[in-house]
Amino acid sequence: MTSGGDSPGMNAAIRAVVRKALFHDLDVFGVYRGYLGLMEGDIQPFHLGSVGDIIHRGGTILHSARSEEFKTSEGQKRAVKQLQDRGIDGLVVIGGDGSYRGADKLVEHGIATIGVPGTIDNDIAGTDYTIGFDTALNTIIQAIDKIRDTATSHERTFLIEVMGRHAGDLALWSSLAAGAETILIPEIPYDIDEVVKRLERGTKREKKHSIIVVAEGVGSAIEIGEELKIKTNLEPRVTVLGHLQRGGQPSGFDRVLASRLGAYAVELLLVGKKGLAVGLEYNRLVHYPIAEVLQQEHTIDESMYELSHHLSI
Repeated sequence: MTSGGDSPGMNAAIRAVVRKALFHDLDVFGVYRGYLGLMEGDIQPFHLGSVGDIIHRGGTILHSARSEEFKTSEGQKRAVKQLQDRGIDGLVVIGGDGSYRGADKLVEHGIATIGVPGTIDNDIAGTDYTIGFDTALNTIIQAIDKIRDTATSHERTFLIEVMGRHAGDLALWSSLAAGAETILIPEIPYDIDEVVKRLERGTKREKKHSIIVVAEGVGSAIEIGEELKIKTNLEPRVTVLGHLQRGGQPSGFDRVLASRLGAYAVELLLVGKKGLAVGLEYNRLVHYPIAEVLQQEHTIDESMYELSHHLSI
């Protein structure tokens, strides 16, 4: 099953889970619409053809949905009964933080559950990369490159708002890759006056345009743009990329990552493991208890943040 926000590469992970399980002669089922579908019994048998020609598709063929009811003990018991009625004794949950919390609850109810990190925010502990991050990153870089063409032509300052409510990875990596002059991320408090000073330094050396990347967790790029307008004589323009970042064909990296993690989840179930989250660290497959992963706070590589400042002087 997939849960929470969709991310490019989820289909590749679904394919890997199904085909790895079938290779080992297991019966496989697909749970549609996340935890909501799990409670309602929206569960169908899967075979080889069920996951044919999906490795290159964005989104998730299993769809996704939010469910407040599943957060209750009654909702969780409904979900467990649906699995038990079908003789399903293992579950692979592909998603982010909220999906992991749901998976951890199922473990408490006796379901052997493995979590696979699927979110563009790259905000799950226990793995260097989450499925979808690389694709979303490249989508943002392409957008910044195109906006810079316009910024240069019209000699303007642009603010580009990217996703990342609690994690600044997308903003940080895309800014460094696209040469943005200023980065605002939730992990590091910013001073609007410092942003103004950076713009003024650029103006003094006759720089005619500037790109400011804002992670949504910092605040509204529109409001920050209005504040800059008041403090400078500039007329900044704002682009909010929104859900554009979640779509598109997964990159080669995300397809391989998803395939490796999905297959590894099945391998763990085969040897009786449960309550684990899989990941990739230093290009090696790893696993940690889901409860442990949930307790860890997401951090950024501050050396990358410093580097971005050094390179955008």
